[in-house]
Amino acid sequence: MIVLKQTAFQTGDRVVLPPYGIGMICGTCARPLGSEMHTYYQIEFQHTSSRAYVPVESPSLTGMRPALTPPDLPRLLDALQNGELDLPRQWSVRYQRVTVILASGEPYELAAMIGQFHRWNVKRALPDLDRQAFRKAIKLLIQEIEGLQGKTAETVHLFLERALIEPRNVN
Repeated sequence: MIVLKQTAFQTGDRVVLPPYGIGMICGTCARPLGSEMHTYYQIEFQHTSSRAYVPVESPSLTGMRPALTPPDLPRLLDALQNGELDLPRQWSVRYQRVTVILASGEPYELAAMIGQFHRWNVKRALPDLDRQAFRKAIKLLIQEIEGLQGKTAETVHLFLERALIEPRNVN
């Protein structure tokens, strides 16, 4: 009989696993790796048949983190509205930095980047690569706040949707 170790995450917890997105822990399982048995979180992703296995001993090495909860949303909204990143003006260097932010899936950095791109977009149309990153970041955050309830969740969702469709001022 294999005894599964007590875990930091529980069955039913919503987690983010970059670059796959939001998933739900549906349990743990033991799987062989070489001659040893290791325990893994089994994560299922909504709207797909995809499944991931993350080592219980080191989920942070994979980038796995808890998904946002309603108490996190005021800070996220503040980052959307007021956040600033030191993004380089040179597009190739900026593109590298933006790619790292997108790959990390870190919600507050994503929110600050969205807010900054949104403000730039209102002043002048974004270059194509920035616009693509902007849309991808919005989709990542929308996915993460989907299903969360409350006034702040609605406000964040409306901000993100409005940022996607708001017309640009082109002078």
